[in-house]
Amino acid sequence: MRNPRLTVDGVVIRRGHLLLVQRGREPFRGRWALPGGFVEYGETVEAAVVREVREEAGLETRVIRLLGVYSHPERDPRGHTVSVVFLLEVVGGTLRGGDDAARATWFSLDDLPQLAFDHDTIVRDALRHLQE
Repeated sequence: MRNPRLTVDGVVIRRGHLLLVQRGREPFRGRWALPGGFVEYGETVEAAVVREVREEAGLETRVIRLLGVYSHPERDPRGHTVSVVFLLEVVGGTLRGGDDAARATWFSLDDLPQLAFDHDTIVRDALRHLQE
């Protein structure tokens, strides 16, 4: 039996800017994305998203709240993945690209690039939730 793989993504917004990482690997190599990745066996999704942001962007974060679960079977060209997405806040660290992220930077919410995967949808949902 085949099952979807579990992933996490982190939405970090600070002073009108969104944290994005430039993908260093396929799929979507060179495109911008939310920091995130696969949950390791024995790891909670909350710990996984904090770890992924640390590994890919060099920032220490804490979970503010669950934003949503994104599970469309075609959201990732590698196969069916389900992503648990969290809104995070920065509590420390130094911004730098790392792990499978070529770069990490802050983009103005008014001037975002086209994003990899379904991250455009996730960011729209996050902004809508923040306005509520």
